[in-house]
Amino acid sequence: MMGANSMKEKCGVYGIYNNGDVAMGSTAYLALFSMQHRGQDGAGVASTDGKTVRYHKELGLVSEVFDEQILKQFDKQKIAVGHVRYGNGHQAHESLCVEPIVLHSRDGFLAICHNGNIINSAALSQSLRDRGVLLHSGVDSEILLHLIARRMEVGLEQAIVGMMQVVHGSYALTIMSRDKVVGVRDPYGIRPLCLGKLGNSYMLASESCAFDAVGGTFIRDVQPGEIVTIDAEGVHSTFGKSESEKLCVFEYVYYARADSLMGGVGVYGARYRAGQLLAKCCPVEADMVAGVPESALPSAIGYADASGIPYGQALLKNPYVGRTFIQPSQAAREKSVSLKLTPLAETVRGKRIVLVDDSIVRGTTTIKLVESLRRAGAKEVHMRISSPPVCFPCHFGINTPNPNQLIGNKMQIEDLRKLLGADTLEYLDLEMLKQSVYDENGNGPKGLCTACFDGDYPVDLKLRKQGC
Repeated sequence: MMGANSMKEKCGVYGIYNNGDVAMGSTAYLALFSMQHRGQDGAGVASTDGKTVRYHKELGLVSEVFDEQILKQFDKQKIAVGHVRYGNGHQAHESLCVEPIVLHSRDGFLAICHNGNIINSAALSQSLRDRGVLLHSGVDSEILLHLIARRMEVGLEQAIVGMMQVVHGSYALTIMSRDKVVGVRDPYGIRPLCLGKLGNSYMLASESCAFDAVGGTFIRDVQPGEIVTIDAEGVHSTFGKSESEKLCVFEYVYYARADSLMGGVGVYGARYRAGQLLAKCCPVEADMVAGVPESALPSAIGYADASGIPYGQALLKNPYVGRTFIQPSQAAREKSVSLKLTPLAETVRGKRIVLVDDSIVRGTTTIKLVESLRRAGAKEVHMRISSPPVCFPCHFGINTPNPNQLIGNKMQIEDLRKLLGADTLEYLDLEMLKQSVYDENGNGPKGLCTACFDGDYPVDLKLRKQGC
């Protein structure tokens, strides 16, 4: 669980080409609802019948943005794209930034949904303005949309290839035109995107849980640098620009839903294996192992199974409080933490507790959790973290704090233990985290981005100054 001490979540994208057997409104709703964990600031859907485009987007949760009447307007549409958004810390409450972004031009229309971060967006934005382009929202998605639209004379797919040559950073995109939906993954595959099927219709989504939510099936991951087109003729694939895969390892640590498949492996299994390895490298005598809901629970179960210490519930989660890390201010996040998680005194009183969490970023949430367990009567609290210390900011779609606020960057582990008030504190090391991602048959992504742990960025940050 990441709270007031956390990195902020990424976004979720969705796309579908309806071959006549899909209720488009309810399908979009359920797919986006299943990916609500990827962003809670805003949601939207754009669709077309092949002639005109209609869209609805607002700030808020999926359940707040859409009602039955709105969803019915999409039901007879042919193509749709959708998005759930998190704020970047500066634009969290600006309605212009909610996606999909729709652009009308003399060539028709395009709608785009984006998960990721373009590191040279400022330079690209200036280049477009120098050419007379008026940008309204300030989000990367709008920049990408204009870069594609300016090349449409060669066709959508080749326009995307041209965009990929000048854009640096991370992106998983769903793009809609009047006759097709296209999924695009950046050359390193930093952000996830997958292909699925619902009846005779094909879908795209950030996570496979979206397919499960609508009764569909997962087909495969979109590959790094791949452009997947879905139209009346079926599914087609081409490649724009591809490098060695560097899928964000934090998808496995925290971001992805536990029931999703990603990089050829289940997210739950990766977290469970991380907990097993954590127990082997960081043992302690205790009476109970507990996890911080929700993302740390598989690791806690893995720790308990490998250590032989009974697993139990130490913290009760209030399901009516939103994910604390998405709150737009530090004060709101801290208040939300105490509302969201409360200790179960009945289970922790007089016991030595191993509390497993997925990460510590700023540390303020962990301090509150340790304090609350001690007030509930825990005899000892041993913190075990199923990932290494976060020491470097992310430039590829996660709104990490200033490097000076990253507690792993400025404190030794023993000093941090004292600050947290824990009896012991230990982390899973990076090599073991990497090992946990791959299953017993060696299935998993071809490579991982671990920059937040080791500073090894897959994209040269010097490219931030490159325009078009």
